Amino acid sequence: MRVRLLDIAHARSGDKGDTANVGLIALRPEWYAVLDRHVTREAVARHFAGQITGDVVRYELPNLGALNFLLHGALDGGGTLSLKTDAQGKVYSTALLRLVIEVPDAEAKAAGLPATP
Repeated sequence: MRVRLLDIAHARSGDKGDTANVGLIALRPEWYAVLDRHVTREAVARHFAGQITGDVVRYELPNLGALNFLLHGALDGGGTLSLKTDAQGKVYSTALLRLVIEVPDAEAKAAGLPATP
């Protein structure tokens, strides 16, 4: 089943220097396990390919039902150096929510996930 992150999570983002920080939080506690399994460092790196120049680091925060991603090389040097429209990384949360993940049907049904049209 194809599932949009927008339908099962919300996100917040910010920055520090040339690194964007994106927190991805499950909308329901039972959906955190799906995020943990399917929103991998590699999936996020592929999703932002061509937009970031550095590595993606993932941290798990199960007590908050959240994942945190550091996107290195995302801000073209940071707010004081970049000519990017959003040099502070505020739109990276919205961009991450556009990611669509593939979840096995049985797992999606067991978690009560909404299907992407």
